[in-house]
Amino acid sequence: MSKTMTLRQKNKMFWERNRKSGGHLLRKTLGNYGYKLIRMLMLFGMCFMILQPILNKISISFMAEEDLYNPMVISIPENFSTENYQLAAQFMSYSESFVNTLLVSLSIAVLQIIVCTLVGYGFARFKFPLKNFWFACVILMIVIPPQTLSNSLYLHFRYFDVFGVIKLITGDTLNLRGSTLPYYLMSAGCMGLKNGLYIYMIRQFFRNIPKELEEAAYVDGCGTLKTFIRIMLPDAKPILTSCFLFSFVWQWTDGFYSRTFLGGVKLLSTQVEIIAERLDNYIIYTLHEASGASMGYTNAIVATGTLMVIVPLLVIYLFAQKGFVESLSSSGIKM
Repeated sequence: MSKTMTLRQKNKMFWERNRKSGGHLLRKTLGNYGYKLIRMLMLFGMCFMILQPILNKISISFMAEEDLYNPMVISIPENFSTENYQLAAQFMSYSESFVNTLLVSLSIAVLQIIVCTLVGYGFARFKFPLKNFWFACVILMIVIPPQTLSNSLYLHFRYFDVFGVIKLITGDTLNLRGSTLPYYLMSAGCMGLKNGLYIYMIRQFFRNIPKELEEAAYVDGCGTLKTFIRIMLPDAKPILTSCFLFSFVWQWTDGFYSRTFLGGVKLLSTQVEIIAERLDNYIIYTLHEASGASMGYTNAIVATGTLMVIVPLLVIYLFAQKGFVESLSSSGIKM
């Protein structure tokens, strides 16, 4: 009874205030509700656009081949099957590719974060000759697509030399093609995948940390390196977390650098690209059918393989989402 009276009193007070304001309160309230409704619909539409392709791949991955051509089957499989996963895992050499991808992505991400942190801190805190020029080169690394440098990179590592010293000693240059060494050298030299972006983000973060922290450390007897390790790095955990996750995810799904430098290593990003070819060979030479796989069935197996590639990333984000969101919000405030 008291709650009913309270609602009646609130309604009476609302209409009384609205009458005194000449209808302004009612218009403002309707505007607020309308804004919230539009925002909700836009967020729902954006979430649907992001999730719908993934949900569609999940649905197709459990469909038998006959369900793909059944007009009555839309989202829920009629003949539930896990054969698509078995075939995709077979064609991708999934166990071996997964381990290789995990090791490469983790090692590259750690290496990139170490060198980019040092370079970003240097740009933020120290003065050195041609500083603006070198930072402009960092921006060019972000702007210029890596495909434009593919020929130069190929020739550089096909005929690798260090100021002519190797050729002087051995009589010939080194051929580093077909090994993982070129990619690790590029990452260590801040020329790897998205390194320019990480340097820029880390530099912006360190620039907004008060210099008084470092000056206080210097007064207490800390040197430059000790101040960087003991004072600056703990404060930089949010941006380092963001950059590490970005580096790991981009390396996990990268195709260009993996094909160019890691072609001899089975990775998920490269193996998923040859599923269609291996499916045709499987049907022709193993099942002894005259024609290869149909377009719909090929797309289903490729979609299943793609889903198997991105599921580990979804699991990582599921467990790391709290730290990831906090790192983005913190870095966003300081940037």
